[in-house]
Amino acid sequence: MINQTAIITGASEGLGKSFAIELASRQINLVLVSLPSSGLPELASFIRKNFEVKVNYLEIDLTLAESYPAIFNYLSDEQITAHLLINNAGLGNWSWFEDLNIGFYKKQIELNVITPVLLTRLFLAQTDTSATSYILNVGSLGGLFVVPKKQVYGATKSFIRYFTKCLQLELHGSNVKISLLSPGGINTKPELLVMNNKLKGISKATIMEPGHVARIAVDGLLKGKKEIIPGMINRMLVLLNSLLPAGVKEIIIRQRLATIIKS
Repeated sequence: MINQTAIITGASEGLGKSFAIELASRQINLVLVSLPSSGLPELASFIRKNFEVKVNYLEIDLTLAESYPAIFNYLSDEQITAHLLINNAGLGNWSWFEDLNIGFYKKQIELNVITPVLLTRLFLAQTDTSATSYILNVGSLGGLFVVPKKQVYGATKSFIRYFTKCLQLELHGSNVKISLLSPGGINTKPELLVMNNKLKGISKATIMEPGHVARIAVDGLLKGKKEIIPGMINRMLVLLNSLLPAGVKEIIIRQRLATIIKS
């Protein structure tokens, strides 16, 4: 992987930041993408000093249409070919559907759905066909399970699951490997850490730290795994979900919904 370059979206914090550090530790050069004033210059400087890799960064809003070609125009100007694309940027929420306005949902769909689709298309157009390239789409177990108060977020991650699996078929036999990362809960922000610490039992056991998830994800990506589900308990829950009848799952979800309403 020497002299290869990875694009990471949503790179300034949480899982994106962990991806940056994990890839840099493997001597992979970086192009970090995140919002302005989100700490990218400081992160880039830290990584350069500690891992001695090349780090470029772009502070842009990925919900703006002009941002997608701008990334690859920049790479072309700098004579950089990207070998890895980590579609990590996303917007989550934990709220009843009617509690948030249409502007929020528009932004969530743009960032979680439109951005990875268009970046993937542009990435494929610039790949070096003589070398292996990699795409990691960050999904979620929320795209597999029906979770109250995660209605639009979960739907966007279901889209990413379908999109990724279709591309895996289309790109079969090519030099492009595409993987789907399907994590459970991750302690990516202080507010999530506080909320996750209140969980009990299996729910708490499914929560993982971003550095651990990033390491598992990169290992799986480079091995060409089609889907990466970090954590043994999470993998067991996915298996159980595939075995339970739809009626039983609906009863469990309704019980979960009743618990949320009471709390």
